[in-house]
Amino acid sequence: MTQQIFYIGILVASTVLTALSAKWLIPKLRSMKLGQKILDIGPRWHKSKEGTPTMGGLSFIFAISLIMAVAIPLRRMLGMYEHTLVLIIVYLFAMVNGIIGMIDDYSKFSKGKNQGLSAWQKYLLQLIAAGGFLFTISTLGYTTTEIYLPFVSINLQFGALYYIIILLLLTGVPNSVNLTDGIDGLAASVTMIVAAFFAVVGLLSGGSGVTMFALLIAGACLGFLCYNFHPARIFMGDTGSLFLGGAVVGMAFMIDNPLIIVVVGIIYMFETISVMMQVSYFKLTGGKRIFKMTPIHHHFEKSGWSEVKIVVVFGIITIIAAVIAYFGLGESTMLTR
Repeated sequence: MTQQIFYIGILVASTVLTALSAKWLIPKLRSMKLGQKILDIGPRWHKSKEGTPTMGGLSFIFAISLIMAVAIPLRRMLGMYEHTLVLIIVYLFAMVNGIIGMIDDYSKFSKGKNQGLSAWQKYLLQLIAAGGFLFTISTLGYTTTEIYLPFVSINLQFGALYYIIILLLLTGVPNSVNLTDGIDGLAASVTMIVAAFFAVVGLLSGGSGVTMFALLIAGACLGFLCYNFHPARIFMGDTGSLFLGGAVVGMAFMIDNPLIIVVVGIIYMFETISVMMQVSYFKLTGGKRIFKMTPIHHHFEKSGWSEVKIVVVFGIITIIAAVIAYFGLGESTMLTR
């Protein structure tokens, strides 16, 4: 019962504090003229969003950080000692990704356009962050060169190839979440469901660390949606999307099942794959396109779907993916390190 009250408190505190922080942040960002720049190549109706405050991810980063500072000592007082170190490592990885996003966001404003860091600069920073995370968890024994394959219930030894696969995962997921953040409420809604999945897995497997962090992320997304759902009054920016991307892929490691993020985060994957398909087909055919526009949510926009409909449908798909992912976990991976 004590743990249940603790978890409910974490969820409520994260939701309320994020909502209050976002409400306070909106006029501050407006006064600093930190409004979104809209690319001309985007849907024409998005031009009405020009000037909407961005870097709103600061609201939930602040909320999560503050609650973490209070909750970690509190959970130890309640006798919940396990998983504290890996919890902090995953939080720090998410924070570093958020800082990279913040640098990218701020550079956009300094340049006065919707292009901040170059692609190689951004990826290099993400690769360094991913390398640091992988080195840390490997050194501390939180991972090996084996990868559990969901649904087939086997651990496959990858040897040196493991590090390449994991680095691609650690850099790819944050960028996929970033691509998903293209219409009002989409990234926050999908990530809230993904975080709820990890919270359920943590609760059922006794993983208090992943449960706590997942509830923090879920609550933060819910609180942020109070101002980010259509019509959005604030955007999370790369600051928020890269932080959330680092958080969700980090939680996959916390349950010792990194590939499960590919299943439960199927929307993230679709967003990235749609861009890769579009670019490749465009180059191969000399200018032809598969989709009306990518990432894929823009294709549906241009097909007449409202932003709310896209968010609802993509959310339902994520819920279905979460149920499927749960059955792919296998009993051997239901223990959080």
